[in-house]
Amino acid sequence: MAANPIPALPADQVQKAKPGMSRTQKLLFFLTAWLICLMPFLFWWNTWFGRKLSDQQLTEYLHDAKKPRHIQQALVQVGERITRQDSAAKQWYPDLVRLAADPVEEVRNTDAWVMGQDTSGAGFHEALLKMLTDPSPMVRGNAALSLVRFGDASGRPQILALLQPAHITSPEAGRIVDADRPGTAIHQGGLIAKVQYGNGQTADVRSPIPGRIRSVAGTGANIAAGAEVAVVDPANDQVWEALRALYLIGQPDDLSAIRPYERDLPDISNDVRRQAAETEQAILKRAGS
Repeated sequence: MAANPIPALPADQVQKAKPGMSRTQKLLFFLTAWLICLMPFLFWWNTWFGRKLSDQQLTEYLHDAKKPRHIQQALVQVGERITRQDSAAKQWYPDLVRLAADPVEEVRNTDAWVMGQDTSGAGFHEALLKMLTDPSPMVRGNAALSLVRFGDASGRPQILALLQPAHITSPEAGRIVDADRPGTAIHQGGLIAKVQYGNGQTADVRSPIPGRIRSVAGTGANIAAGAEVAVVDPANDQVWEALRALYLIGQPDDLSAIRPYERDLPDISNDVRRQAAETEQAILKRAGS
């Protein structure tokens, strides 16, 4: 015998049976959704260098030692004002000279670029010359590139170094516990490998330049003190800027560093190859060859 079907409830009772959200729950729901959307926007707003700063904000940001990103943002915008020939930018020139000795590498790196935008800036030439001995290869390179704008070839060795791969060695004997793969693109400061030393501590091996990993010791490999952990080839943009500078100040002795970039090598752009060829021609012309 078939079971009796369960009678359907009237429509008005069905509506009453459905649980509804209270006013407070709805408010909490919309508030949570709003915060989820707001947080990424606030992060982007606070880190985006394109957000225009007022004169007062520029001054405040240039002195915000607790937030290096603020200093970088202000430096970029001062540089943009200089390129627009905004005379008001000169009020921050003493800050640019001061920041050449900032403890944060990224700040010094940006500062070296900005000072190269005005060869009449008081103290810029002297500050850039001092930066040629900076512990960071990128700061040294940017200072050397900016000095070319001053008609100063003092940074030629540093510019040639921008064409060379970075050879990263281990300060102590240890074992590779993790490593990235050769061919991986990497930014300046990017993690390449982790090394565990004899005392059990693990240290990160990071790239001093932007570029691409040519080689890296494999996971599990034992390395001696001073042994090479990785080699990083410089990024196209870095090579292109160095070649442009050598177009103006390069010497015949530099051709051995330039000619490899004229070949059809992996990851080398056509712009770089073309610039390398033009740079060689300019050097030979100056030398009378």
